[in-house]
Amino acid sequence: MLKRYRLAAGLAATCGLLLAAPQANAEVEPGGWTAQSPSFTVQERGCGQVDGLTFTLTCGDTSGEQRGERRYATYTGGTHQFEGYFRISSMGGSRISLKQTFRDTSGNQGPYFLMAVENGGRLYSVEGGTTLSDAGTVGATVRVNTVNEVGKTHRTYINGSLVNTVASPSGSYYDKIGAYRTSSGNGPITVTWSNVKFWSK
Repeated sequence: MLKRYRLAAGLAATCGLLLAAPQANAEVEPGGWTAQSPSFTVQERGCGQVDGLTFTLTCGDTSGEQRGERRYATYTGGTHQFEGYFRISSMGGSRISLKQTFRDTSGNQGPYFLMAVENGGRLYSVEGGTTLSDAGTVGATVRVNTVNEVGKTHRTYINGSLVNTVASPSGSYYDKIGAYRTSSGNGPITVTWSNVKFWSK
């Protein structure tokens, strides 16, 4: 009987360790992914500032180009997944884009999918205004995954749940993260991203 208790205790301890251990691969869609490390450039315009993975708009201007972002390398074709966690530490403004999938196809360059946050925490798709989640409150850590199956669909997950699917035209794209004042938005805001990862297949 004592041996059974020791075995049960050992199994419980092992399960506890497995539950506590961070996932080596946290991608939200299964199978066949290859980790990527795309290069990036830093973009600062207006009152936008970038310090590592912390992005700040220091002003409340309602006009002009106000942004601090990382612009990752362009990809063409295939399926590409982004994953990252953001935490807003302060926000005096509203309607600030935090993550973009940008279309980079010759003759069709421009923002394709923009996820923005309103004061109060509503995350929404700038194109059409669809609400994605109310998880973007100050101090909360939010996990974001986007999966762009080029030529088919672009899918967005918030905290592991699928919240948006739109058509993805064929062509070239790149990912951006940071703080970007939308046409109807204004700062200030400070947001920090962490555990940013990329995969493709």
